[in-house]
Amino acid sequence: MEIALENAMPSYSGGLGVLAGDTIRAAADLRLPMVAVSLLYRKGYFTQRLAEDGSQTEEPVEWRAEDFLTEEPARASVTIEGRRVELRCWRYSAKGVRGFEVPIYFLDADLPGNAEVDRNLTGALYGGDSFYRLCQEVVLGIGGVRMLGALGYNDLTRYHMNEGHAALLSLQLLYDEAMKAGRASIRSEDIEKVRGKCVFTTHTPVPAGHDHFPMEYLTRVFPGQTEFLDLKDAPTADLLKRVLQAEQNFPDLQEAARSGAALNLTQLALSLSTYVNGVAKQHGETSRQMFPGAAIEAITNGVHAGTWTSPPFQQLFDRYIPSWREDNYSLRSALGLPAEEVWAAHLIAKFDLLETVRKKTGLKFDPEAFTIGFARRATGYKRADLILSDLDRLREIVKNAGHFQIIYAGKAHPNDGGGKDIIRRIFHAKKALRKTVPVVFLDDYNLELGGKITSGVDLWLNTPQFPLEASGTSGMKAALNGVPSLSILDGWWVEGHIEGVTGWCIGESRRTAAGNTPADNTAEAESLYTKLESVILPMYYTERAKFLAVMQHAIAINGSFFNTQRMVQQYITDAYLR
Repeated sequence: MEIALENAMPSYSGGLGVLAGDTIRAAADLRLPMVAVSLLYRKGYFTQRLAEDGSQTEEPVEWRAEDFLTEEPARASVTIEGRRVELRCWRYSAKGVRGFEVPIYFLDADLPGNAEVDRNLTGALYGGDSFYRLCQEVVLGIGGVRMLGALGYNDLTRYHMNEGHAALLSLQLLYDEAMKAGRASIRSEDIEKVRGKCVFTTHTPVPAGHDHFPMEYLTRVFPGQTEFLDLKDAPTADLLKRVLQAEQNFPDLQEAARSGAALNLTQLALSLSTYVNGVAKQHGETSRQMFPGAAIEAITNGVHAGTWTSPPFQQLFDRYIPSWREDNYSLRSALGLPAEEVWAAHLIAKFDLLETVRKKTGLKFDPEAFTIGFARRATGYKRADLILSDLDRLREIVKNAGHFQIIYAGKAHPNDGGGKDIIRRIFHAKKALRKTVPVVFLDDYNLELGGKITSGVDLWLNTPQFPLEASGTSGMKAALNGVPSLSILDGWWVEGHIEGVTGWCIGESRRTAAGNTPADNTAEAESLYTKLESVILPMYYTERAKFLAVMQHAIAINGSFFNTQRMVQQYITDAYLR
């Protein structure tokens, strides 16, 4: 996207939104005929405020769609609880490196003719209860397909659902197939045609990421659609059974609702897709265990190289690897970059980050000191405070191996009390360590700040609880800027890790017979401390040439592969053209 990071629309929440943007940018770079659909969140996500003790409060972000987007004349509608809900859309065009554009359409229900309850459906991402969320997903899935038709996209060959939130689009496609055949209800031949058009990516091994809605919600949203499925048709009845995770067949949807059955949108997407994938090889394995019997492949995530490479490294690559934006694979030539120029580019990015720290907090961090970065959504399984488990041990490491400082950032979900507790614990440790290990937590984590931290630290720290990291992409952004990772072997790092070459691992590989043993925080913290004290800090302070070699391998091996250009090419061959 041509949009500058600091002027980005505040219309997303966390990693999936950023990944979607990177995917679209790569599709534009590759001149892929693609169109993207999302909801317009007029209240954005939130501005994070942190008190002296680390307590988080949230303030909504209001923004004007017309400052960023162009309103389209096309209109579509959905019916919710018998009410007609009119939809408009706003276009943003992501321009690729060769000038090709991919349009993104943001669906908007905030129109004067709609009921107030419906106008608010495109107000806030987390704006209500689960019924509100289901109504939002009706707008996204069903409204999205109808809007594409209104815009003239009538010959689309694939519909790619990212997570189950968009899965209701399959119901609209089924309805369209039945109507073409002159029927009012869906039969097995419609299911086969729709399955041939749909692709589904699951992004989370955490149950909270998979939407379930009571069937009574569905019959409430669509009161007149009780005969939607021809349940005398055996494959159709079997589809309903799978989607409801039920043991018995139901004569109709009303009976399913009365029995207390729940609609599982992930199962709907799994059942109606010709290709399904997780977002890293390890996550593919985890997903197959979560959904036994489903054929789930893996396409490992990436990041958009042109977006996440910092200006000093962009200039360095432009000088020595001029084709890197069009051909990310050419970054493997980073092994031939002059080491002193790699270090000079890194120092510019580091000074920029430390200046941001000074402006935001008034703290002056030492540019000579080894700097560790951790910036992710603050939630339990990511274990942001694992490195702070033993403060005395950290003081010993400083004494034995050299000074270091830690830069944190990350928002907790407004309803995630555990995530908010983690931020408070970091603030508590910051006070206790202030004389020996400078720690800072930068508030209001966003795209611009994320780019500065991933490019400006000396080491990227990642400590998820195995196997809950689906992929993770922050370490990939760091790698593009020559910043190696110290990480648990989960998500993408299982594939990107070569010990002492691209970075370092915490603990042992869990892809063994003992892989199901629970995480041992104490043992993993000790592994982290040992690597830091005996390997990483000594290399940084006394063997800088070796450390620079690791930096160059991070770019050449990880930066050249873990990017959305390779990822989208894989989707084209494995999913879109199959």
